[in-house]
Amino acid sequence: MAQLIKLEDYVSRYEWNVYRYPSQFIRMKQDNWKEMHNLWLNDDFAHNIKTDDPEPIMSKWKSFLKPDSRKTTTATELHDDPIDLPKTENDLRYYFLDKLFPLQLKWATSTATDVSFMPNDYYENDRLKYFLMRFPDTYLLMYYPIFNVKKAPVEGNIIFISPIGIEIIHMIEKQPGTLITADGERTWLVKEEAKQETKMLSPLLALKRTEKIVKSIMNQAGIALPVSKVVLSRTNHIASLKESYNTKIIGKHEYEDWFTEKRNLVSPLKNQQLKTAELLLKHCQTTAVKRPEWESDDDEAFLSGSGEKGS
Repeated sequence: MAQLIKLEDYVSRYEWNVYRYPSQFIRMKQDNWKEMHNLWLNDDFAHNIKTDDPEPIMSKWKSFLKPDSRKTTTATELHDDPIDLPKTENDLRYYFLDKLFPLQLKWATSTATDVSFMPNDYYENDRLKYFLMRFPDTYLLMYYPIFNVKKAPVEGNIIFISPIGIEIIHMIEKQPGTLITADGERTWLVKEEAKQETKMLSPLLALKRTEKIVKSIMNQAGIALPVSKVVLSRTNHIASLKESYNTKIIGKHEYEDWFTEKRNLVSPLKNQQLKTAELLLKHCQTTAVKRPEWESDDDEAFLSGSGEKGS
């Protein structure tokens, strides 16, 4: 599960300490997967989920599986739906990742002292879920971050920071059957079935703007992690008349190869990767307010109690 280190301009735990949270998340995820998997293998899973207690009785999961106070789903809705109970190990994996998703959003919108107000529709954002749930733990995701450039806010594209490089991604998803033609630097052509051809703004413009910001920040710090640009569509074919420099055009025919390559990357977190993430986060805009004094942070209590070894 990739890690959401920045969501728009919301306050993130990773900007507070990017060297601590990635390894903490990986360790927490692995430990709790083993616990949940063992319960499922021993037929104890349904009992734990269906307990009269409004939260699961798995101690480590109490603060992670309970509904977020900012989400509209109630505890009764969470535990009374029998369809949610996984029947196969693959179902269990999806269940597990689905329950981690709200935690990711919480970490990307709050710290021990501050909180940002995120629209509830992010809980159902399929594109964000795709990037977080389908890629390895060592990928760090910045989802449309807002950079401070000469004291002005500039919205960036999706930024994927892996142990071996950075990909700046622009997603295009039109109706199936729509053909997209990379026709030029400023405009591209869109041809829907049985409709007239129209034009769209070239995604290369936004990609180049984000690339310029990222490279400028890295160059000032002397970091040489490779940076590439990607136009990505899972649903449409993209006809490219010519390749742009350092840019991959990934349409639906190329998608599986690209996706498999990302999924197959086996590498631990790298120091240069974390240093790059830290620098990019420092140049992002953050909008937040102080957390109310009476509001506790169960996640922080759990992490503090679990120790800092290995981070």
